[in-house]
Amino acid sequence: MELRPILAPLGRNKGGAVLIALQMAVTLAILCNAIFIVQQRVARTERPSGVDETDDFVIENQWIGTPTNVVSLVQADLAALRAIPTVTDAYATNAWPFDFGEATLGITLHPDRPRGRRTTAVYLGDQHAMDTLGFKLLAGRNFNASDISDFRDLSHVPPISGMLVTRALADQLASGGKVLGRVATLAPPLPISAPIVGIIDTLQAPDVNAPGGNAVAGNSIVLPYRLIAAGAYMVRAKPGRLAQAMKAAPPALARVSRQRVIYEEFSLVEERHAAYSGDSTVALLLTVVCLILLAVTAFGIFGLTNYWVSQRRRQIGIRRALGATRLAIMQHFQTENLLITAVGIVAGIALAVAGNLWIVERFAMGRLPLNYLLVGIIAILVLGQLAVLWPALRAASVPPGAATRSF
Repeated sequence: MELRPILAPLGRNKGGAVLIALQMAVTLAILCNAIFIVQQRVARTERPSGVDETDDFVIENQWIGTPTNVVSLVQADLAALRAIPTVTDAYATNAWPFDFGEATLGITLHPDRPRGRRTTAVYLGDQHAMDTLGFKLLAGRNFNASDISDFRDLSHVPPISGMLVTRALADQLASGGKVLGRVATLAPPLPISAPIVGIIDTLQAPDVNAPGGNAVAGNSIVLPYRLIAAGAYMVRAKPGRLAQAMKAAPPALARVSRQRVIYEEFSLVEERHAAYSGDSTVALLLTVVCLILLAVTAFGIFGLTNYWVSQRRRQIGIRRALGATRLAIMQHFQTENLLITAVGIVAGIALAVAGNLWIVERFAMGRLPLNYLLVGIIAILVLGQLAVLWPALRAASVPPGAATRSF
């Protein structure tokens, strides 16, 4: 097909052609970056926690006043929770997956090399933590009763005989993750050193929005402490009995002592939903924005092409009288749109890359992969051809007799 008969009408309608090309460029730039952001947000919400979210729940407990027998109260609480028929296990802790705050420390295998220190989230837990949370050990052992110490506050930090670290953290501490049996040193306010006795497959850090993103999301350690202070009880219900266990837990604790306030009781499923609600909202809003933008662009192409068909009825009729087929008329408008789209895509790629560089610098996000640009280009090409299809069919239906009519 010759391009001159196509380029000539575009030259007489430069304003409309430039407007459509610009609209496609902006749509492509926004679409590529929005899809990339949506994918990252969705991937965050699907990050595995490494624990049994379906059956675990949290009870946040606050003592009234300062009980003198708090050690025996915590032990009695845990015994009461474990005695509930619908409960599998329980332990006292400072943090849990999807918590909105977390304690973080530096950890290293080489105290004399400050640059080798890595950031990690800290879970306090006794020998029941593994069975309660449901995380898996890749190597080493779990804590035993003789490893556990009572932890009240930072004014007195008991020494420990070992710690558990996640595989992700182990890979950062040593080549190949070979850390089992090696002594790790924690930075203040817990300046302690102890051998690594177990490597956890996955245990996500509590704060899903912690600085560092995916680079630190899997960095966690478990220290063999039973928390004897205001904190929380992590409880695991028997499979399918979560609701019954959550209902039975507060009365069981009340029977031990009423010198307490139970702030909240919630499941880890609810906590995951709350922790990632911002990501889900952003993904949904960007998806809606993309759909609206695509619709506006499609209507713009449709409206302008439809207008051009109305303005060119006589010329189309002349071409039909000279022997042009309906398919040739359709191809004329499809090719015309393709040329405008190509110009818009070139400009859109430049805008998409520039926009991504700004996002990377401003929000510390990743670079836009090439496949997202390809998806955006294909989407714009398909959108343009679909939007022009009906006006092209309308142009092809113009009869040869239209050339003799006056307009």
